[in-house]
Amino acid sequence: MKTPLLLTLLVVLVLFSLAKGLNPKCDAQEHGSSLQVFHVFSPCSPFRPSKTMSWEESVLQLESKDQARMQYLSSLVARRSIVPIASGRQITQSPTYIVKAKIGTPAQTLLLAMDTSNDAAWVPCTACLGCSTTTPFAPAKSTTFRKVPCAAPQCKQVPNPTCGGSACAFNFTYGSSSVAANLVQDTVTLATDPVPAYTFGCIQKATGSSVPPQGLLGLGRGPLSFLAQTQKLYQSTFSYCLPSFKTLNFSGSLRLGPMAQPKRIKFTPLLKNPRRSSLYYVNLVAIRVGRRIVDIPPEALAFNPTTGAGTIFDSGTVFTRLVEPVYTAVRNEFRRRVSIGKKLTVTSLGGFDTCYTVPIVAPNITFMFSGMNVTLPPDNTLIHSTVGSITCLAMAAAPDNVNSVLNVIANMQQQNHRLLYDVPNSRLGVARELCT
Repeated sequence: MKTPLLLTLLVVLVLFSLAKGLNPKCDAQEHGSSLQVFHVFSPCSPFRPSKTMSWEESVLQLESKDQARMQYLSSLVARRSIVPIASGRQITQSPTYIVKAKIGTPAQTLLLAMDTSNDAAWVPCTACLGCSTTTPFAPAKSTTFRKVPCAAPQCKQVPNPTCGGSACAFNFTYGSSSVAANLVQDTVTLATDPVPAYTFGCIQKATGSSVPPQGLLGLGRGPLSFLAQTQKLYQSTFSYCLPSFKTLNFSGSLRLGPMAQPKRIKFTPLLKNPRRSSLYYVNLVAIRVGRRIVDIPPEALAFNPTTGAGTIFDSGTVFTRLVEPVYTAVRNEFRRRVSIGKKLTVTSLGGFDTCYTVPIVAPNITFMFSGMNVTLPPDNTLIHSTVGSITCLAMAAAPDNVNSVLNVIANMQQQNHRLLYDVPNSRLGVARELCT
């Protein structure tokens, strides 16, 4: 019998590993331009839940976060400044995977959330009002720290820039919460490569209770993104491999630059959207469930740079979200294949509407892009209760209360794959890889 996917009850797995004397390699030596990627719930993360939740509570919390994440992504396309808050606690911009970074001279170690749909990096700084982190960045302890002047071109590249005195500052608004930050520069080191005079936001004030404690590393394509600021060092190329939720250490890898990237990999072209140039759009042309290509209206998959419609890869969304006609077609064929020769009752769990209370044999789902197909095994498409009582299709329709223009290929569907973002050649590659 196939081992069930331990999707969200990660605290139980942590306790199990400790009981067995298995210590995750949280401080493994990073080398070259490669560094570890951790899930925020991993034993190596201080951001994992402080209390043990039931499987159902955990799934519903992540699913609720995803609904707000979709609203956030839609707001980026529409260029709105208001971003809603998930579950009243988590900021919708807070992604799922984190990396270690060293900032300043001498170096201070901080954890930054990976986000392929954002550009500017930001970190909580000392004396920040409303920040919840216990380990903020201390500018006064760094000899290479400096504030960015108002006249600098970077000041025009942040949202809502303001100038108090001669230093540049900017503001974010997230629903009922807001963040004020200074635009600053300092040396940032990922793995062993120092990047001098890196421009990022130093958070000074946060109102509300939903600002995430970790900082953020923007891996988008905009002018203040990590790719843009390290173009000479890494040639705007990176890849990551996200570990499965059932991996003991919950540790994958982020590789920076064209060196050591996989040679045997299939690519699909990246599409440019002037309305939101940071997002990684691709051309999704069809979806196959089992051996059948499902019937999807062409306009539901079409890329439209005017409206922002299309398909993106996003590291911060947990479960793939498809616009309603696309999801309905995939879901109906999935249900049909699972129920062949059987009478099964379909139940729901939160936003998941295709769940079963008995063991099922699920078909593979294949995303068919221009130039490549990505076939997902059941580990990437099913969530299982830790006691085996519920199994759900780990995809959902985009929320009805947003301008549902985006199909989002999310991080659960990306797990145990190497994703290569080759911006100079405007292409995205995907290859199967065991991410440990």
